[in-house]
Amino acid sequence: MSEVEILPLQLPHLDAVLDLGYRSFDVKAMPYTSWSLSSVAAHWDAQPDACWIARDEEGLLGFVLGSLSYDEREDWGYLEWIALEERARGLGVASSLVERCCAALFAAGASRIITDVESGNAASAAMMRRNGFAEKVTVTLFVRPNPREHTATGSHSAQDPARSRLRRAARASGGTPAT
Repeated sequence: MSEVEILPLQLPHLDAVLDLGYRSFDVKAMPYTSWSLSSVAAHWDAQPDACWIARDEEGLLGFVLGSLSYDEREDWGYLEWIALEERARGLGVASSLVERCCAALFAAGASRIITDVESGNAASAAMMRRNGFAEKVTVTLFVRPNPREHTATGSHSAQDPARSRLRRAARASGGTPAT
């Protein structure tokens, strides 16, 4: 693998970040959250110094998005989103991203940083433990579906209008849309 760069999230990175997120996050497992352009924008707008990407000469390796405030606790940082390309796993890339995000959140005044990991994601849980996180609270999400409704399976389309606007904005800013 070539040299890995850890960089602040910038407009030209958004397309690749969105794509990796759509491939990485199963929002059906945590239906109270969703992955979208607005998810990225909310973090980037609120706490840009806590939003980082990793890349090498082949392109995006991963990203992390954090923000300062969690629910009603404005003194808690929240590391909400992190994802890696398969080729970057096991190389310390996630730990580098977590460290940059946490350093920014602590510098901004966080008294602690929280994150959540899906119960079946042992690799992410182990990585968080290696990076100073400890399990504190376990919550089980109970779901009762309406028996009269069918669940629709949503999928992300490469022709998503938000992605098209993003590509145009990146080009207009002089950046090259990430691939």
